[in-house]
Amino acid sequence: MPPKCWRRHARLAETVNAENVAGACRSVLCAADPRAKVAAARRAARDWRLGRLRHDFDTAMPDQPARPAEPLLLLPRDMPRRGGAGSLRNQIALIHALAHIEFSAIDLAFDLIGRFGAGLPCAFVDDWMKVGAEEAMHFALLDRRLRQLGSHYGALAAHDGLWDAAHETRHDLAARLAVVPMVLEARALDVAPPTIERLERVGDLTSARILRRILSDEIKHVEAGTRWFNFAVNLQDLSPAPTFRNLVSRHFRGVLKPPFNDSARRQAGLTREFYAPIAD
Repeated sequence: MPPKCWRRHARLAETVNAENVAGACRSVLCAADPRAKVAAARRAARDWRLGRLRHDFDTAMPDQPARPAEPLLLLPRDMPRRGGAGSLRNQIALIHALAHIEFSAIDLAFDLIGRFGAGLPCAFVDDWMKVGAEEAMHFALLDRRLRQLGSHYGALAAHDGLWDAAHETRHDLAARLAVVPMVLEARALDVAPPTIERLERVGDLTSARILRRILSDEIKHVEAGTRWFNFAVNLQDLSPAPTFRNLVSRHFRGVLKPPFNDSARRQAGLTREFYAPIAD
């Protein structure tokens, strides 16, 4: 018998002849314009919550998400170094970099659902639809802040390192969860508190409040990643922490650098046994 939430969504979806979950996810990935991507993400999350999407995965995800003409995408090694938050120019550079991370994170959440959701419980879609909607909200907040500071998203160069990590792990759910939420998003837990402090020191309390909101949500995102990673590796009768270290060593091109926000990581279920043995 299908799971209860599948029956609920399938029954309601039939009444409105809605598309399937994967199709809604693909629509998000194929939206290039930032406002269109945010709208598609919100629509997909709302339609899933209201039972308007069939729990089907017969639509393939694109190899690359659509991107707007701006920002110019450079290799990570070619990105100009940012200064502190002391000047308006540096504040804008910081907020722009964070906005691009959140813009990319929208695609990461919906690609995760559409690429790996088949055969997983409906709760997997529940969790990552919520994550995707929150990433869209984070981007919208930062984009609005950029405009308040006299700039806009796309005004500065960015890099596509987050999607590179997604592409590297496109065939392995456990690897995707290990590298993206449990390494890259967990890194945000480490750097957010000192960044918030720097913004507060220079008087940018508005940006600091936005980052505090994002940090609170990102703890929940890392928690979802850790929980579903444990679920995936337990299905294979593997031990989570050693498997995490093995997958990160194979698929992550960077290094895990301290200092770590051990408290926030522990709150997300990501304890030191996972990352400390392979930290630089």
